[in-house]
Amino acid sequence: MRIIAGEMRGRHLKTVEGLDTRPTSDKVKGAIFNVLGDKVLNARVLDLFAGTGNLAFEAISRGAKEAVLVEKSPKAHQVIMENIERIGIGHKTRLFLMDALKYLNNQPNELFDLIFLDPPYRKGLVSKVLLTLKEYSYLTPSGVIIAETAKNEELYGEINPFEIRKISIYGDTKVWYLQTMDVS
Repeated sequence: MRIIAGEMRGRHLKTVEGLDTRPTSDKVKGAIFNVLGDKVLNARVLDLFAGTGNLAFEAISRGAKEAVLVEKSPKAHQVIMENIERIGIGHKTRLFLMDALKYLNNQPNELFDLIFLDPPYRKGLVSKVLLTLKEYSYLTPSGVIIAETAKNEELYGEINPFEIRKISIYGDTKVWYLQTMDVS
């Protein structure tokens, strides 16, 4: 796995051994960042279910100002720490070893321009996180939530004030782009 664009292009990242972590493929990652375009520049990024840090590191390479990474697996957390050291971005990152929902319930004063959600598939975790995000103002007014699910997964429950702006499918992965509804 590698960073595919930006100032750290070509840098290799360590991955988590085993099948518990499923890093976003280069194809899907490239498509996500093509959709986001300039929204990445100077963005504050929240990467929940961070895995290897792949999405947050790509965002920083493409001009994001800083990233908060949240991962509950000690093994994956260790890999993220090693990747941060390997690519020298400790000054632009904060890393938490904790459950994503616990982080959201304990940090209600943070604002982010981009929120990445790439949890284990088929467990309804994206919908649970969206329900929690509704309770707090984590997203800037023009911010984007980028969620990955299995191709056949749907979001459940009321997602208002968020609305789905785009859905893309790549193999078994469905990528959802959500933003806060315009209230004008």
